[in-house]
Amino acid sequence: MDKNNKRIIGMLRRNLLIKLILTLVLYTISAPFLYVAATTIFSMFIWQGDEFLYRLAIWMSQRVDLMAIGYIVGGYTIIGVYYFSKPFSYLSEVLDGAESIYRQDEELIAFSSSNLSQIESQMNQLKLTLRSNQRAAQEAEKRKNELVAYLAHDLKTPITSVIGYLTLLHDEKEISYNLRQRYLSISLDKAQRLDDLINEFFEITRFNLSNISLEYSRINLTRMLEQLLFEFKPMLTDKNLTCRLDCPADVVLYCDPGKLQRVFDNLLRNAVNYSYPDTEIQISLTLDENKAHLVFVNHGTTISAEKLARIFEQFYRLDSSRTSASGGAGLGLAIAKEIIELHNGSITATSQEETIQFDVFLPLK
Repeated sequence: MDKNNKRIIGMLRRNLLIKLILTLVLYTISAPFLYVAATTIFSMFIWQGDEFLYRLAIWMSQRVDLMAIGYIVGGYTIIGVYYFSKPFSYLSEVLDGAESIYRQDEELIAFSSSNLSQIESQMNQLKLTLRSNQRAAQEAEKRKNELVAYLAHDLKTPITSVIGYLTLLHDEKEISYNLRQRYLSISLDKAQRLDDLINEFFEITRFNLSNISLEYSRINLTRMLEQLLFEFKPMLTDKNLTCRLDCPADVVLYCDPGKLQRVFDNLLRNAVNYSYPDTEIQISLTLDENKAHLVFVNHGTTISAEKLARIFEQFYRLDSSRTSASGGAGLGLAIAKEIIELHNGSITATSQEETIQFDVFLPLK
């Protein structure tokens, strides 16, 4: 039981105890006044001289002590039973509220007792959070199912092309060298696209079946970024892009190199995929006290605020229409964000005036 729950239970106990004591004190004080009032009334009846009233008053006056005792004992019993049953009444309301949490409705919990206001607030917050999480899970599952359906459909196109061109190469014995090279080039491109699609399937499976854990070591962050640029040269050349790296020499970072390499690879790949041809991608690294600040900037279609708000969601794709052949499963940025946050860092995205920028902050130690 956490401290907040203990505090609420302690408050309920104190409130019940205080109310019980006050009720008993007030009830006990009222007994003598009622005794005096009853005695006075009986005396008035006696002095009126009426035979019947006189005898009734004498009879009641002889039993007023017993009536007072009965009043006190009976009252204490009723008060005790009432306050003893109060916790069970609270428990009944809380159980009803707990059932309401899991009902598929938006109706908030309302307790009749004001003493349960804090519990009511907590349970309503839990219900709202649960509803929100359920909606998010359903939306993610829907996007995932749609994505798998798209990928399964997309697999047919490269397979058909590869089989078709390889069949031509197999059947046409006298094919020219130039035509053979063209068929082989197309088959290779389609086979590479098929490999990308299969990797996306594996990416979805890995994301759902495993939790990301880190294995720390010290690396030269500058060398990692330089190596990254070298590996991306063919992709940059295909779109006639250039990439400029500005960073201090030999920056040492304590991190999981493999996981961080995956983050930077994803950010640069997105920059290449969504850049206008013949533009420059800028990567900069600056040091701010005990943090490294990395910035990835490319020039392409401005991303709307609505899309930026969802850009780190699982299975969310900027090109939701699937018109881009380079689009991935929509997991890259979601995984990147998780990796950066596991390193106690942060990642944000901004876009304006046909410029897209990702800012990554990482602690150096």
